[in-house]
Amino acid sequence: MTMRPQETATRDRRPLDGIWDFALDPDGRGRTDRWFAGRLPGARDMAVPASYNDLVPDRAVREHVGEAWYQRTVRVPRGWAGERIVLHLESATHRATVWVGETEVVSHEGGYTPFEVDVTVHVRPGETVRVTVVVDNTLTFRSIPPGVVEDTEDGRRQTYWHDFVNYAGLHRSVWLHSTPRDHLTDITVVPGLDGTTGTIDWLVEASSQATETVAVILRDADGRVVAEDDAEAGPGGAAGTLTVPDVHRWAPGNGYLYDLEVRLIDGEEVLDSYHQSVGVRTVEVRGTELLINGEPFYFRGFGMHEDHDVIGKGHSDAHLVHDTELLHWIGANSLRTSHYPYSQDVLEHADRHGLVVIDEVAAVGQNMGLGGGIFGAQGYTTFSPETINDESREVHARAIRELVHRDKNHPSVVLWSIANEPESDTEAAEAYFRPLFALTRELDATRPVGFVNVMLAPHGTCRVSQFADVLMLNRHYGSYVHTGELAAAERAWTEELQAWATDRKPIIITEYGADTLAGLHSDPAEPWSEEYQVEYLEMNHRVLDSIDAVIGEHVWNFADFATKAGVMRVGGNKKGAFTRDRRPKAAAHALRERWRAARDRDAGPDDDHRTDRPAR
Repeated sequence: MTMRPQETATRDRRPLDGIWDFALDPDGRGRTDRWFAGRLPGARDMAVPASYNDLVPDRAVREHVGEAWYQRTVRVPRGWAGERIVLHLESATHRATVWVGETEVVSHEGGYTPFEVDVTVHVRPGETVRVTVVVDNTLTFRSIPPGVVEDTEDGRRQTYWHDFVNYAGLHRSVWLHSTPRDHLTDITVVPGLDGTTGTIDWLVEASSQATETVAVILRDADGRVVAEDDAEAGPGGAAGTLTVPDVHRWAPGNGYLYDLEVRLIDGEEVLDSYHQSVGVRTVEVRGTELLINGEPFYFRGFGMHEDHDVIGKGHSDAHLVHDTELLHWIGANSLRTSHYPYSQDVLEHADRHGLVVIDEVAAVGQNMGLGGGIFGAQGYTTFSPETINDESREVHARAIRELVHRDKNHPSVVLWSIANEPESDTEAAEAYFRPLFALTRELDATRPVGFVNVMLAPHGTCRVSQFADVLMLNRHYGSYVHTGELAAAERAWTEELQAWATDRKPIIITEYGADTLAGLHSDPAEPWSEEYQVEYLEMNHRVLDSIDAVIGEHVWNFADFATKAGVMRVGGNKKGAFTRDRRPKAAAHALRERWRAARDRDAGPDDDHRTDRPAR
């Protein structure tokens, strides 16, 4: 497990983003030929962070299956002498092995969570060292998400069952950073409320087993100390509780953050220092409501994708700021990280801006019944000893552990989603998911847990929804079902949603959307036209507003996004309210009218929480 690199009184960091040497390895020769021992053969320039697929106008790069190599030379700061030196990668899709010089130092499975390695013995402060990273985009039934690779006459072909491009590469920042030899290794904060008083339970772990002291200092947004505590560090770490009178709550639309400075102290010496942002708020499911700070919250927003022209899934602060501004412009208050953990920068930004987040594991495509028109025919059994099995579940469990560990302290995260549209109507699915729900609750008892149900497992047939605190439904009545027949779609959708409401759980509609080609118009409205997308949304909103158990609406999707080619995907998935380059369609303006009216109506004179549902 990792802590994100910081610059503090005791720590330093150096970003390794920029232009790296890069080489594809279609024949799988790199490891045997020891490419890590010298300059990569036939290397070309490659940007980090970015997906490599779209940066080169070459089909061999875009459709490469297998390992791809990154390399650069790093100078270790001379001022880090005597410090612990760590190489930290925020993501490497979908797995990676790293060498420092000619020494293999770490491997990691999972493309969307960070990993790091202590390289102190492999580097010398003031000198340079070669860093080589090989990433592998291959998907199998033992990976999250799953896929299969077939050897054909035309080369290796990757098949997968998620509806977005299998972008690969170093998608987020790479860091070299320093910590003291005795250092903090983990911080957990659990906020609470007692009237106007806030509480923060804290747990800190450190590398040393010595009887050192952990001191915590809480400062408000103006830098004033509002609470302090300390405890001796033992084998289980150090723990305590801070009390904050007249606390400024974190709330939707009001991303107020305190700064918790954690110090590891030996006598009078500060051995290590780390800063953790804290938002004081509570989350609770009660009946058919999800409460934030004891008040019902209604989700308005989108399922989104980390997807942009040229950079693919590479993180960009400029795009992050722009997308957040568009969310504010349209009146959204929330998003789902469909269908994988997003960059930590996204969650930190959501914390600061009061955006509510459903945080999702990269378990998408675990449903062989979703073949046919979208993904092509297949014929595999979803859960079996030969396909998704106990070993696959261990990989899935590790992905959940890494997600919860990374994001447990973010106040914006109010709900864990442990899978998107898996097979969920079979005994095998029930057996597969039961322990994963139990694990997630064991890791974090403070947030509800759910998964996203697909139409193939309607009410009365789904065997996994019993484990969920919140029901999340993806439905496309009027799009995939009853295409162009909105009256019939409305009747069918209402009937199914009324059935789900009998479960007496909160319901979030996590996907509803219709493919729409920007600039295509028709009268009367026909599928793919902007007019139809607006009428489709209006129909859905009538249905959602008629069911009290519905506590949220996430349109699919925020913006058009890239998919693999197919007869249903001309230039990608076109369900966005915005185009891929973020131009609003007519639907964006219709959503803005609905969502901003609800936000502005429900906000009091000094209340920026804006939590209530749209008018019925």
